[in-house]
Amino acid sequence: MIKRLKEKWGISSNAQLVVIFIVFAITGSVSAKLATPLLNFLGVEPIDFVEVPFGKAIYTLLRIFIVFPIYQIILILVATVFFQFKFFWEFEKKFLKRMGLKFFLKKKNKN
Repeated sequence: MIKRLKEKWGISSNAQLVVIFIVFAITGSVSAKLATPLLNFLGVEPIDFVEVPFGKAIYTLLRIFIVFPIYQIILILVATVFFQFKFFWEFEKKFLKRMGLKFFLKKKNKN
């Protein structure tokens, strides 16, 4: 499994694979931790959804929508700290293209 993952990601070193896993772990933890304070800052709290049908699901979706952009930004920042910017920038570009958000990556014409 590790061999296939290294081939898929185009890396040859087990050490780089460990660093990549560390970057993913830190990024996930930090972005999840920041979601609640950000929602609180925006004035959105779980108690606001108690009387709303499917309120808990709606609040959870809001958290996901908050975590998603935070995660993308933090991923690049943490990757840079661990000297893995190139790998994660390529990873981000592929991810955004698959999500249908490739307009973020369009290059401007230099005419």
